[in-house]
Amino acid sequence: MTLQQTKPQQRTPKKRPAPLSLRLSDEERTLLEQQAGNLALGAYIKLVVFDEAAPTYRKRQKPPVAEQQLLAEVLARLGQSRTANNLNQIAKHLNQGTLVVDEELEADLQQAIAEVAWMRATLMKALGIKP
Repeated sequence: MTLQQTKPQQRTPKKRPAPLSLRLSDEERTLLEQQAGNLALGAYIKLVVFDEAAPTYRKRQKPPVAEQQLLAEVLARLGQSRTANNLNQIAKHLNQGTLVVDEELEADLQQAIAEVAWMRATLMKALGIKP
């Protein structure tokens, strides 16, 4: 084979990962450049980020079992009660002007208020919010 007959080797281009963008204030950039010294900023950032002593962050944790149980209890109560449906019917009659307030309706309203208050307090407790 002569030199003219040899096929040149084709190089497959390496895919480079997408660049990472970081927005810094002028003061932050100046500080970073000072800390990098003679190193290029990219090299310095890699050195700091991938250093063995770099802090690692915890992954998002599942809520504790007690909180999950409270949330499950709220969902179960919602499934068992007809509070949402009852309140919807009351609102419908109120809007139509056909709402008759009797002892039964008053009892239903008091029960609905108690259910909603319980759900609110339980959800706040599960989320760690003080009332």
